[in-house]
Amino acid sequence: MLFTAIPDIASKARRTITIAIAAALGAGVVVAVQQTASAAEATLGAAAAQSGRYFGAAIAAGRLGDSTYVNILNREFNSVTAENEMKWDATEPQRGNFNYNNANRIVNHAIGQGKSIRGHALLWHQQMPGWAQGLSGSDLRNAAINHVTQVATYFRGKIHSWDVVNEAFADGGGGGRRDSSLQRTGNDWIEAAFRAARAADPGAKLCYNDYNTDGINAKSTGIYNMVRDFKARGVPIDCVGFQSHLTNSAPSDYQANLQRFADLGVDVQITELDISGSNQANAYAAVTRACLNVARCNGITVWGIRDSDSWRTGQNPLLFDASGNKKAAYTSVLNTLNSVTPNPSPTPTPTPTPTPTVTPTPGPGGPCRVAYTLNAWNTGLTSSITITNTGSSAINGWSLVFGLPSGQTITSGWNATYSPSSGQVTARNVSYNGSIPAGGSVDIGFQANHTGNTSAPSSFTLNGNTCSRA
Repeated sequence: MLFTAIPDIASKARRTITIAIAAALGAGVVVAVQQTASAAEATLGAAAAQSGRYFGAAIAAGRLGDSTYVNILNREFNSVTAENEMKWDATEPQRGNFNYNNANRIVNHAIGQGKSIRGHALLWHQQMPGWAQGLSGSDLRNAAINHVTQVATYFRGKIHSWDVVNEAFADGGGGGRRDSSLQRTGNDWIEAAFRAARAADPGAKLCYNDYNTDGINAKSTGIYNMVRDFKARGVPIDCVGFQSHLTNSAPSDYQANLQRFADLGVDVQITELDISGSNQANAYAAVTRACLNVARCNGITVWGIRDSDSWRTGQNPLLFDASGNKKAAYTSVLNTLNSVTPNPSPTPTPTPTPTPTVTPTPGPGGPCRVAYTLNAWNTGLTSSITITNTGSSAINGWSLVFGLPSGQTITSGWNATYSPSSGQVTARNVSYNGSIPAGGSVDIGFQANHTGNTSAPSSFTLNGNTCSRA
C-alpha cells in the first residue's frame, strides 16, 4: 500500500422527514411532503470523509499519554500531522545519524487507528540541527538533499502528503524568496528537494507549505508563480498548503485564492488552521465551506486539539477548550461538513496514483542490482531507480545504460544526467554521488512523457555490467 487510506465512511442511516403544511386559505387542505436526507455524521473525520476529504489535527508524541487528548484524537480526526517530530532537528540530530523514535510513536498510533498521515516538514530554515546551521554552499545542499532522501525513504508508503519545503518565501510586498542558508545554496534548492522527495517516496503527495498566503497578495502570488513554473517544467509538485493562522475571519478572497492554485493542476490543503477572536465559530465555518467549494481541496488540519495545546497561548484558537469540551466553533465546522451531499469518491483524481512496475525475476548479472518503480498518469510518468553495488569494492564514477520503451521521452531528471532523452539512454553520476561503496546504493530518477506505453526498460547495464533486478 503506497499511502495510508482515509478511513472508510460510516454507513449512513436514512430518515424520512414529513413536512405538514396547513393551508392558510381555502378549505384547510393539509399537504404532506416527503423528502429523504442522510443522517448527519457525529465526528469531524467521518463528516469530512463524506466528500472524500480528511479532517486532521497536528499532534505531539509527548501528549499521547494524556487520555483526554487521545480520546478526542481517536474519535474526531481521520488524519494526523506531527507537530515537531518529523522536522530536521528531531530526525537527524547528528549528521548521518537518524532518530525516528518520537515520529514513529505518532506514525504507529495513526496507522493503528486507521488515520492518514501528513509529513511535516522535510526542509525548513528553522529547526535545523546545530550541525546543519554551520554548513553552507554545496556542503549544505548535499546534506539537505540527503536528509530529504533518507527521511522520505524511511517513511515511504506511510505518508499521504509531505510538506517538502516549508516557509521559503519572504513576508512583505516583494513576493520573493526568503534569505536563508538554504536559499543561498542556489535558487533551485526547492526544485532539488521536490525531485529528491519524489524519488524517495513516489506515492506521497508533495506539497509546498507557507503562512500569510491565505488571500491573493504578493507572497501568495510569488508562490503561485513558482508552482506555475514547476508545473510547466515537470518539477514534481502535487499540492500547496495554506497554514491559515487567522484572527476573526479569513480574507474575503480566501476561496478564490485556493481555486487559482487548484487551477494550476495541484491540490490544495489547509494545513495548520487555528482561528482566534469573537467571530471564531463563523470564521471556522467559512474556511471549511471554502475547502468544500474547491474540488481539489483535499482536507483541513487544525494545529492542535485543545486550546491548552495551542502554540497561540491565551488566544483559545482551537475547537476544544482546555478541558476537552466541544466549542461553538466545533459545532459550526461539523454542521458545515455535514451540509454536503455524501460522495465518498472525491472529485479530483489524486495526482498521481503510483503503481509499482512489476519487474522480471532477477537473473544473473554483474556486481550491481537495480530496483525500478514507475508512477504513470495521463501522458506522463515518473520513474525511480535505485542502483546497488553488489560487488566487493567501491564504484568510483558510474554510468547506467538502459533502453527507454517506445513512446517515452525524458523531460527532466534528478541525481544524474540523462542523454539522450529517448531510445538508448545513459544516466551518469553527478558530482555528489559518483562513489557507491560496496553494498551501498544511490537513488536517481526522471520524469517523462509517454504515448500510452508505460512499460519498464528490459535491462540495465552499469559500467558495462548487466545488473540483476530487485
